[in-house]
Amino acid sequence: MYNTEPPLVDKTIEVGLVGTGYAAKLRAEAFNQDSRTNLVAIAGNTPEKTAALAQAYQMEAINSWQQLVEREDIDLVVISTINLDHGKITRAALDNDKHVIVEYPLSVDVKEAEELIALAKAKNKLLHVEHIELLGGWHQTLKQNLDQLGNLFYVRLSTIKPEHPAPRKWTYHHEQFGFPLIGALSRLHRLIDVFGEVFSVNCHQRYWETETDYYQTCLCTAQLCFQSGLLAQVIYGKGESIWQSERKLEIHGENGGLVLDGNTGVLVQPEKTKLIDMGHRRGLFAKDTNMVLDHLFYGKPLYVTPEASLYTLKVADAARRAAETGLTIFL
Repeated sequence: MYNTEPPLVDKTIEVGLVGTGYAAKLRAEAFNQDSRTNLVAIAGNTPEKTAALAQAYQMEAINSWQQLVEREDIDLVVISTINLDHGKITRAALDNDKHVIVEYPLSVDVKEAEELIALAKAKNKLLHVEHIELLGGWHQTLKQNLDQLGNLFYVRLSTIKPEHPAPRKWTYHHEQFGFPLIGALSRLHRLIDVFGEVFSVNCHQRYWETETDYYQTCLCTAQLCFQSGLLAQVIYGKGESIWQSERKLEIHGENGGLVLDGNTGVLVQPEKTKLIDMGHRRGLFAKDTNMVLDHLFYGKPLYVTPEASLYTLKVADAARRAAETGLTIFL
């Protein structure tokens, strides 16, 4: 099946869920409301949270994801847990002939991600890497207004989140989250989906930390030069040393500019400046889930391919290498 011309599924899909966080809960709700699926079992890192989610959606709580992927009564494994474990759980699920939905990144390691895509093809199983940023109002607004800007030359994307105090959880753990632009892969993927292939990458990062594994603040800035000549600056930061939140995308072209700032969109042109409709961010996991099921049952195309996610992962890994060496990395 992989991701292009699947045979029709003619029975209820039995689903196993790995994870108990925000995304896992939204997935559980989406599957629970779709008559084409049946939630069978869940495995999580925290027994109390696993038991609570299992009870809420009438699933069986499993002691480990290893046991879950081996169950013969599960057709589809959904992976919504720490980034570090995405690759090995995906591999185990595919080895056990399951379809897989995994939240980005597919893996924190490029080579492993390449191997997993090849394995899914060999097994003839669906491998879907979630990228709901492509389904949201920001992205749709960007694509709908881009042709009014003329020749593009500069883009700036900034997502900065103060947290006082910073939570001591996996999203602030070096290994479990991964290099910032790998863990937060959607920041690069949004741009690459619209602007195409990248020519070169520069990057700098800094951590504020009081212990070895966890940090209290991170700040990462990358500069991408696209094959088209477009220059993009990407800023990602979070934690205690950040004082002002920002979620902003600026696109500058020779005929105008587009500024998406939180929930506000502005199109700036020589003769006028106007507010534009930004759509909304609600229901994106449900939309993603429904599209996957439409793909499995009816062969409808998906909005993103594993190869596209892999390419962005390669760019993010180039940013990691640039930050470590201080060199410009050419792709």
